[in-house]
Amino acid sequence: MAEEKQIASAWFRQLRGEIVAAFEGLEDSHDSGPFSDMAPGRFEVTETRREAPDGGDAGGGLMSVMRGGRVFEKVGVNVSTVYGELGPEAQAAMAARKGLPGMKDDPRFWASGISLVAHMQNPHCPAVHMNTRMFWTPHGWWFGGGSDLNPCIEYAEDTAHFHATQKAHLDPHGTDQYPRLKDWADEYFYIPHRKRARGVGGIFMDDRCSGDWQADFALTRDIGRAFLPAYLPLVEKRRVQPCDAADKDVQLIHRGLYAEYNLVYDRGTKFGLATGHDANAVLMSLPPMAKWV
Repeated sequence: MAEEKQIASAWFRQLRGEIVAAFEGLEDSHDSGPFSDMAPGRFEVTETRREAPDGGDAGGGLMSVMRGGRVFEKVGVNVSTVYGELGPEAQAAMAARKGLPGMKDDPRFWASGISLVAHMQNPHCPAVHMNTRMFWTPHGWWFGGGSDLNPCIEYAEDTAHFHATQKAHLDPHGTDQYPRLKDWADEYFYIPHRKRARGVGGIFMDDRCSGDWQADFALTRDIGRAFLPAYLPLVEKRRVQPCDAADKDVQLIHRGLYAEYNLVYDRGTKFGLATGHDANAVLMSLPPMAKWV
């Protein structure tokens, strides 16, 4: 699947470039309202490299992080393509979860994807997460990912817009896709020990392999394409809204939920750390500040 891997990896890089440009555009255009007296933020871009146990090349990517902007308090947009061999624990987990017993004999893997998390200055602007990825082994391939909205102060019309935009992008792939992926997101982004959802949901899928690579890639691509039109209008509307210390307190407490979920339950975090990827890139999803009471 050399050609398919190249196409997928190139798409994730293209999407990363579009999002980085759009987010820096938000920083430039924020000229009124809270935090507008600050300098516009810019992404710091760092190349990440992954080293194989024998010291050889095992892939890498780009870690793009903006801190202390006037719209984004911290946002990371990472893209990576990594490969090598899965360790014994990862092999066992993969074999059990995917029904791939051949992993022990041939543990090679290849994975590429984009991962984004945004934590906002204004508490009225919702935090957001987006991730799409392709995974390959000699025994099978699949896609996964989605996006979900995480407001600390919820506005029903914002939630409705976010979901409606995603539905519009998924409906061409079958009207059953959006409700199925929405339900999956509600289940996946649930925090059992808090008995509540992390945010207001979105769409999510994993282990997507219909047998038609082109169709599954097209669906994955449209999940990514839905992100900017679903999210940017919400930020443009809420970034000028007045906020006070009480609003910020609500935001910091809500960020604690986000940190708990990512450290305890998130599969991407676990996989990244288990396979030796750059720890700073894996943990860039954590908020700059949070609060537990």
